[in-house]
Amino acid sequence: MMSSGWFYLAAMIAAYGIANLLQSMAAARTTVHHTFDPQLLVRLACHRTYLLGLLCQVLGFVLAFLARRDLPLFLVQASVAAGLGVTALLGVLLLKWTLPVAEVALLILLLGGITALVISAQPAQSRQLGTPGMIGLAGALLAIAVLGFFAVRLHGALGSVALGSLAGIAFSAAAIAARPLAGEQTLGDFCANPLLYLLVAHSIVGQLLLGLAMQRGSTTAAVAAMDAAGAVPAAVVGLLWLGDKIHPGREWMAAVGFVVTLASVIAMTRYAEPQHHHATAHPRADRPKGNSRLHPAGR
Repeated sequence: MMSSGWFYLAAMIAAYGIANLLQSMAAARTTVHHTFDPQLLVRLACHRTYLLGLLCQVLGFVLAFLARRDLPLFLVQASVAAGLGVTALLGVLLLKWTLPVAEVALLILLLGGITALVISAQPAQSRQLGTPGMIGLAGALLAIAVLGFFAVRLHGALGSVALGSLAGIAFSAAAIAARPLAGEQTLGDFCANPLLYLLVAHSIVGQLLLGLAMQRGSTTAAVAAMDAAGAVPAAVVGLLWLGDKIHPGREWMAAVGFVVTLASVIAMTRYAEPQHHHATAHPRADRPKGNSRLHPAGR
């Protein structure tokens, strides 16, 4: 019998692709922040576009959570990157984005890598993550927050990549927490599990970092950096400690698919061009200190 995880995986890709597009539109119309300030989420929440995008992201998160119940982390986390293809396609069709030839080629390569992972992955239930694993996730949360405090001072494409990478690590930690948590049988056990609160904390920090990253130029670069940085930790932890499995004899295909997927999203951080030119985070020299408001395009 075919696992329901495959359905959740496909729906997750669509939901994340739409979420990326809507959130980037809202981030481009919001005051650029040069500090690690949670008030950015409040400002973004004033945009209906962002709220709709956030709703799609929450839907994608729930679908990913359900997919992780049966499917290995290396597949689910790498497949999140496939949402870039949905984002790019919608951007071209609806917002008249112009994608460079290199970016189109990389998106096609990304699709090939994801396809190889889908063919090689074997559904299986997760093992539990022990106390050392929970302590590691808590330590990672603190480290990500500290690094984000400094990375937010970076501007332009470098800022997008740095902040997007940190967001990816935060979301990867949330995915690691979600894999065993999805196996809880009762609501009481689910709510009492410390992994639930580590998952929520990592998700909030990741969401803030992603919003900051999207303000600094290329949506594709920010999301690609997030997906690339988030794929490796989850894949390693899943295979070594959580019982993720690969179909016997297809290990080479999983390795090739993962490397191709990872290389594609990393390369996108190099070749992606800004879709929101007005949203770059370079403060103007002739602007009074403390005033960094950027006006939406067309104003």
